[in-house]
Amino acid sequence: MVEWTGKQFAYQQVADDLRRRIAGGEFAKTGQLPSFGDLQKAYGVTVTVARAAINQLKAEQLVVSHQGKGVFLSADAGRSAVQLTDPEGALAELREAVHKLRTEVGELRQRVATLEGN
Repeated sequence: MVEWTGKQFAYQQVADDLRRRIAGGEFAKTGQLPSFGDLQKAYGVTVTVARAAINQLKAEQLVVSHQGKGVFLSADAGRSAVQLTDPEGALAELREAVHKLRTEVGELRQRVATLEGN
């Protein structure tokens, strides 16, 4: 349910929760998010709020919608959602990848130097 305290817009609260659920893999099996009607019931919001939440997820490229069919996860939605919900974890992952790349580049430099006789 949405808190109507004014600290955060209702659509942002719904989008944040859906993003968290996407990151957790909740929709991965079907690849489809609940309908607007189901979102209205689950969060106690209007269809306008539900649409705004979905539009937020579209802007983040987590979902795509097809009129008359529903809202579906994008190809890389799970990973992208994890990065959006856990920026510190994403940063740690990037640091690890950069470290690995630096190590590989260093090894390649040594091999090239050996091959060139330097």
